Amino acid sequence: MSDLNDLYQEVILDHNRRPRNFHVLANASHSAEGYNPLCGDRLMLYLKLADGRIEDVSFQGAGCAISKASASMMTDVLKGRTIAEANALFDRFHRMVTTPPDQGVEDMGKLSSLAGVREFPIRIKCASLAWHTLKAAMKNEHRISTE
Repeated sequence: MSDLNDLYQEVILDHNRRPRNFHVLANASHSAEGYNPLCGDRLMLYLKLADGRIEDVSFQGAGCAISKASASMMTDVLKGRTIAEANALFDRFHRMVTTPPDQGVEDMGKLSSLAGVREFPIRIKCASLAWHTLKAAMKNEHRISTE
């Protein structure tokens, strides 16, 4: 189990140091700002939606390693997905990070590296900020807060 935890920590650190899709999406059709006042994480999420599908997605912002890594991994898995698929991914991710630590969770590939936040409830909002911002952006709501 220690090797798996080390791998998960490395995935989070890698996405924090070299976040994927970290730029302003010039031709975005939707965007939203997410803010976690508890720790100061803030991000802008940009979506290019066409025909019910996420053609492109990016983000910018500042926050803790968990917040940035979660946004980076999220944008990686969303490209090309339908809005329905993105909503289903949100539900699966939210369930994964909010399930009590003593219970098993569904394997979500690299996103599973964030399941460890379940042991630190205050960090759940860090991991889920990008995902809540995604929901807001898909509805063209421009601002959300974790509070």
